[in-house]
Amino acid sequence: MTAINLQQKTTHADFLPENQLILNAVSEGIYGFDLEGNAVFINPAAEKMTGWQTQELLGKNIHDCHHHSHSDGSHYPKEDCPIYSTLKDGVAREITHEVFWRKDGSSFPVHYTSTAVYKDGVMMGVVAIFRDISIQKQTEHSLRQALEQVQALSEKLSFENQYLQLELADRTGDVGISGSSPQIMQLIQQIKLVANTESTVLISGENGTGKELVARNLHRLSNRADKPLVSVNCAAFSSALLESELFGHEKGAYTGATSRRKGRFELANNGTLFLDEVAELTLEAQSKLLRVIQEQEFERVGSSQTIKVDIRLITATHHDLLKRVEQGLFRMDLYYRLNVFPIIVPPLRNRLSDIPELVSHLIQELNKKLGKKISKVSQRGMQKLIKHSWPGNVRELQNVLEREMILSNGPVLEFGQLAAESQMQTSSSTGTKQTLAEIEKAHILKILKQSQWRISGATGAAAILGMPPSTLRSRMSKLGISRPI
Repeated sequence: MTAINLQQKTTHADFLPENQLILNAVSEGIYGFDLEGNAVFINPAAEKMTGWQTQELLGKNIHDCHHHSHSDGSHYPKEDCPIYSTLKDGVAREITHEVFWRKDGSSFPVHYTSTAVYKDGVMMGVVAIFRDISIQKQTEHSLRQALEQVQALSEKLSFENQYLQLELADRTGDVGISGSSPQIMQLIQQIKLVANTESTVLISGENGTGKELVARNLHRLSNRADKPLVSVNCAAFSSALLESELFGHEKGAYTGATSRRKGRFELANNGTLFLDEVAELTLEAQSKLLRVIQEQEFERVGSSQTIKVDIRLITATHHDLLKRVEQGLFRMDLYYRLNVFPIIVPPLRNRLSDIPELVSHLIQELNKKLGKKISKVSQRGMQKLIKHSWPGNVRELQNVLEREMILSNGPVLEFGQLAAESQMQTSSSTGTKQTLAEIEKAHILKILKQSQWRISGATGAAAILGMPPSTLRSRMSKLGISRPI
């Protein structure tokens, strides 16, 4: 700034007429201060912005009139004021984060500079030039709010899209709850009884029996049907990643967390959260889950901010949870929280009479998926299906049907390969009493050999068995199954 010439004893009248005309014409407010910090010049723009008139301020300490407090109302000592600091050291300053107070007690945000005034190399005082930046601040605030809303919406849509894409990629079609056996009729009745409540449901059953389908029907018949149903397989994630998957994380919460991410609990807010294979939760994750059920709140990984949610919780497992409680692997208090309304999905071998109806429904769905025109299963082929043990349950039946339809060149399915497999099972078990673990191990080995020890992928053993690859690897480790060298 060009220095303004002030006489040794600076007064309002000492400003040269030509300078005063210029200073009176500018739209910024201008104050002139002597070396003691008292006002010696005030232009009309300053009067208009502050409401203080020239005759009220000349010769007075202006700081006590319009700069006495911070924006939050706390005291602002004169010694801390940048204008008076410039009086001491002659260093020019520019400030954008403070307010000036009007005569009526209101305040406005200001941008101001304080610059020393010299004559013949001697500092004579300070001039402060300021302007009201209320509109600028309001605009910045509005833009910031709008940006936050856009970012929040974009983040929400991104997470929901990512989740839906995962769901679509993971599903092979809704097979429906087909069958008219007493077991299925009882199952449907239980679903209808509890669906329209807020009670927590624990669905138990072997792999492939359709526990997720039961969960979807519970949601579809509930008051939350128009809200999201969010599913997560607790066995599909490592213990380190599972907590982040459920509760989300902040940027930098751990190595690889390059951005903030919402967890499944937030995505399921106002809707239903389905935790499949809940027995796979670590004890630490169980503790956090218990708190969410009790308090309906949690924190993201790496954050101390509490997030409130309103969810209906449905869980599922193929384990005996009570046995895991006795083994110290599952919290007893969480078990009782989850087991409010237990539903047991029967294995396919206990409802073989439902197979014809299941097959009919599955063929319709698979015809659409594969572009086939399969009309039926031969009578002989149906008998083969009914005689099969189905350790993989409905999911195995679906996979067997899909494989047979892919291989078939005609409209009728015969299931020749299934007969050979059933014969092998019968011959291997003749005269031998096998444990359930032994039967499971033999079946997994058979599927692994059939898939040439490929675990993942559409033609891998995990897909044939109807379980996530991580679950299959866990079962292989537990059963002592390793690939031959």
